[in-house]
Amino acid sequence: MLVLSWVYLIVLAAGSWMLGSWSFAWAVLAGGVISVVSFWFSYRDVTVFFDSLAGEREQHSDKDRLKEGKKGFIVKFWLRIFLIGLVLLFLITIGNINIFGMILGLTTIVFTITVSALGVVWRYYFSRR
Repeated sequence: MLVLSWVYLIVLAAGSWMLGSWSFAWAVLAGGVISVVSFWFSYRDVTVFFDSLAGEREQHSDKDRLKEGKKGFIVKFWLRIFLIGLVLLFLITIGNINIFGMILGLTTIVFTITVSALGVVWRYYFSRR
C-alpha cells in the first residue's frame, strides 16, 4: 500500500505540474509526503503495539507493562498529530504554499486506501466463484 501511495503521489504531482503550475505541484508533493510519511509511522507504531499485545498474552503477569505500551502508543499518536500541525502551519505561514494543492496531496493515503478497498471488493465479487 505504501508503494501504491508513492506511485499515486508521483503521478498526482506530475499531473499537477503539467496541468497547473510548479507552485501547485510543489504543494501537492509536500502534502503527499506529509501524508505518506505519517501513514508509514502510524503503520510501524500499530505493528509494534500489536506485537507487544501478542507477547503480553503469553505473559499474563506484566499488566503494568501493557499499560505503558498503550500510553506510549497514545502519546506517539498525539505527538505525531502535533508535529504534522506544526509542519502544516510552517508551510502555510512561512512557506507561502498553495492550500488547495496541499489538501490534494494530503488525500494521497485516503485515495490509496479507497482504491485498494475497491480492488478487494472487485476481486471478491467478480472472481468467478
